[in-house]
Amino acid sequence: MMQATGDGLVNPKKTLHSIEGGSLDIRFTDLCRLATAFGFKLMRVSGSHHIFSHPRLPELINLQEVGGQAKPYQVRQLMSLVARYSLTMEDRT
Repeated sequence: MMQATGDGLVNPKKTLHSIEGGSLDIRFTDLCRLATAFGFKLMRVSGSHHIFSHPRLPELINLQEVGGQAKPYQVRQLMSLVARYSLTMEDRT
């Protein structure tokens, strides 16, 4: 079980560690927090679609919540962008 912070959310590094360990069972709020830690910014919300952008990337990423969880394919999409563009949690440009 992952350790939650005082606000009930899991630290982004722990979320990343869980994903790297093969888990796709990630809470939506934790995935949004992880995306933000990698430098993505929430641009808009349209219904259940949360659209994030990154200042260094031409692509947007769409994250959706289903029963409090992130969609597994969207977890993979985020991690694919992180790997493809060598993003780190320190990226804030």
